[in-house]
Amino acid sequence: MIRIEIIANQSVQEEIIKNLEAVMPDFCYSLLPLIYGRGKESYKLGTTTWPETNFILLAYCDDKKEDDIKTVIEYEKKKFPNEGIKIFVLHEK
Repeated sequence: MIRIEIIANQSVQEEIIKNLEAVMPDFCYSLLPLIYGRGKESYKLGTTTWPETNFILLAYCDDKKEDDIKTVIEYEKKKFPNEGIKIFVLHEK
């Protein structure tokens, strides 16, 4: 079992989810749609000064899905190189 965390600019949320579900129709996840914070280059606060926000997608799935998920995220990172797309994978001990 693995835990997947995907963090990215809210502008690419729909695209990432659409592609994950296309590759894995049974992909189950939880979505935190409005995340405020500070990255390396800018703030994401949803204000007039810092209008952007991020989202977090959390999923728990079988180890066998890791490569498929990483492939989708690598594709998205190439397509949207400036949207701060990050993926973290935690393996069960």
